Amino acid sequence: MADESTHGYPFDPSYGYNLARLRAVAAPPETEGFDRFWRDRYAKAVAVDPKPVVSKSAARHADWKILDIRFRSTGGFELGGWLCLPKRGPVRRGLVIGHGYGGREAPDLDFPVEDAALLFPCFRGLSRSAKAPISTDPNWHVLHDIDKRDAYIIGGCVDDVWVSVTALLQLYPWLDGHIGYSGVSFGGGLGCFALAHDRRIARGQIEVPTFGAQPLRLSLPSTGSAQGLQAYAKNHPEVSQTLAYFDAAIAARRIAQPMLCAVALFDPAVAPPCQFAIANSLQNGHEIFILQAGHFDYPDAQEEQAKLRNRIGRFFEDL
Repeated sequence: MADESTHGYPFDPSYGYNLARLRAVAAPPETEGFDRFWRDRYAKAVAVDPKPVVSKSAARHADWKILDIRFRSTGGFELGGWLCLPKRGPVRRGLVIGHGYGGREAPDLDFPVEDAALLFPCFRGLSRSAKAPISTDPNWHVLHDIDKRDAYIIGGCVDDVWVSVTALLQLYPWLDGHIGYSGVSFGGGLGCFALAHDRRIARGQIEVPTFGAQPLRLSLPSTGSAQGLQAYAKNHPEVSQTLAYFDAAIAARRIAQPMLCAVALFDPAVAPPCQFAIANSLQNGHEIFILQAGHFDYPDAQEEQAKLRNRIGRFFEDL
């Protein structure tokens, strides 16, 4: 992964940062009104009655009962997803599990927990929550309504996390105080904003999270949604005004719950300095797991992912 002949990218996905330099990356200065903006969003989101509707799914699994679920989020946006329940034993805890920018075609039934209700929502505009005119292409989805801070789709997706928690608590009220969140990449970045303001979520696990250190994110060559954002920002520099309110590294400073954050040393889609800006901003009770690479296949990937899954299982034992 050291040179272009090995990884195939026209840029270095480690960006010349060693571990010591990555651990020194800080969040950018916060914009005025950052907290007020997110407090107001949260207040509106938790006032929503999602009215979850579950139905039998065609999917089958030996250990999990799989249900289809639909519920309403902010602005009346209808979300789809899956609710998975253990076939044996009681439901003692709950998890909202976010997805990457590729969406989700099925629930992850290898998630390393038991005795839990697992809610796999599809965030607005993606997979089971696709809706015209929102593009399902990450390069375009990330730009939807970016010129309107209050309507920017990333804020709506954070709302979807909060409303997912409400839906889970409506279905299983005894899980109050025992709800966790897990998210990778896109879902990891959303989790930073959600956890920063929602104490109903008791602990969170994020992997290669995006939306960190937005000025850096716009400046470091990348693939995927960051590339689409960079291309647009070249002709629309005013987007930085919106992105200042959507910086996951700034949000991470507000997270009081225990966190497990997996960050990569090499990543062509989510630049490692932006990931570490988030990890470095976590204040207390957090664990950091370092991966060789993210969004990239490498020889030790399976072994590292197995170790991470074991760590995730232990982390959520206290939920």
